[in-house]
Amino acid sequence: MIAGAVLLALVLVARGATANRYVRGRLWISFLLLAGYTLAAGLLASNRLPPSVAAQVRVVAALLLAVGVVNAVVALAVNPWRVDRIPERFPRIVQDTIVIALVGLAAMLFMPDKIVATTAVGAVVIGFALQDTLGNLFAGLAIQIEKPFRVGHWVTIGGKDGMVSEITWRATKIRTKAGNFVVVPNSVLSRDTITNYSEPTLDTRVEVEVGASYDAPPNEVKQVMLAALEGEPLIAPEPRPEVLLVDFAASAITYRVRVWTTDFAADERVRDRIRSRIYYAFRRSGITIPYPVQVQIEAESAAPPAGDATRARPFDQVEILAGLTDDQRARLAAAARPVLFAAGETIVKEGGAGASMFVLVAGEASVRLAETEGEVARLREGAVFGEMSLLTGDARSATVVAEQDCQLLEIGADAFRRVVLTDAAIVERIASAVATRRAELEQHRATRAHAMTVDDSPQTLAARVRKFLGLP
Repeated sequence: MIAGAVLLALVLVARGATANRYVRGRLWISFLLLAGYTLAAGLLASNRLPPSVAAQVRVVAALLLAVGVVNAVVALAVNPWRVDRIPERFPRIVQDTIVIALVGLAAMLFMPDKIVATTAVGAVVIGFALQDTLGNLFAGLAIQIEKPFRVGHWVTIGGKDGMVSEITWRATKIRTKAGNFVVVPNSVLSRDTITNYSEPTLDTRVEVEVGASYDAPPNEVKQVMLAALEGEPLIAPEPRPEVLLVDFAASAITYRVRVWTTDFAADERVRDRIRSRIYYAFRRSGITIPYPVQVQIEAESAAPPAGDATRARPFDQVEILAGLTDDQRARLAAAARPVLFAAGETIVKEGGAGASMFVLVAGEASVRLAETEGEVARLREGAVFGEMSLLTGDARSATVVAEQDCQLLEIGADAFRRVVLTDAAIVERIASAVATRRAELEQHRATRAHAMTVDDSPQTLAARVRKFLGLP
């Protein structure tokens, strides 16, 4: 009884000295076991029990003492006292195994022969009755020791992708991307191939195959694809994306896009972004994704024929083109190139080179300046931008980002020059309208201490336009 009381006091002191909740819980179990041992010792000391009952109580008391002491020693020896966590090398399943092994060893070395014999017979019976359970148990123990994965890792197990949520004695639970729990028995894990996407690094390669027309040169297709992926936030900047030609298929040349991401959970969204960006880039570059040869479909151009009144209609709303005649606007519209940008794509970037102007036919776009936060203007149907680059060849003065899918008509310097040559007076009328628009834009830069005042009067701007376009 005295030994039991001393052990109880030591367990209570150790429990009060530790901040680790797991250790406190195990010490509470040891306290209950040792309390049972102390009670049994008290009954034996009273000499009031029949001999047969006393013999059984001694066996129980010995087991309670062994389990209580071993459990407390293991908990205090392998766990940190002042940190509330479980060590990676000694998870719960490993600590339980150590306790069981030490108790078995103590039973064989120090306890009565009856306990050893009973333990041996019980082990044989349990071994036959619980073969599958024990197989899961030892497989789970091996998993905890070898650490092929940890809780929080993304893995493929049994053909299922998911994040490891819990590892127990019997099974490992993974949560799939659909939010479902998949419980895989540990014995199955020990025989299956495991793919860990979180080690040795978080970088995971994502591949997407895209078909392009045989009419498009491979190098041009690769450049368009790589340019389309620039700036995509879901794609890791290093290693850089790459495009490989992998097959001359029946109706298309097949290209494989390979990118890296640090978020395996987002792999489907990464593939979505890759395909969406490439689609819009192909549309703008005139590269087609062929239909299957088994289904013959004649693709019709979505753009109205040159000179059609529908195509010229957006130009009627453009303020800087108000001085042009209907025929001049129609010819300018006929020479324009339809382009399509997806929501979130950058149409033009501040400081970038350019020699074209855009007319927004449908959608919305945001105008942004490097010196300001957020947008400075919102462009809607009929808006025009890039006119200074068209007229003078200046670098883009602002960044324009598509807020929705944007259909635009792009007017190049050559096409504009052909229209202007028929009427040189157009230059003065357009220069006056552009000078006014440019003054409004410069007001947004007035807050910069180093802002440079642009002094382009309509006459000066007209001279610059004539020089850039090579007009007399």
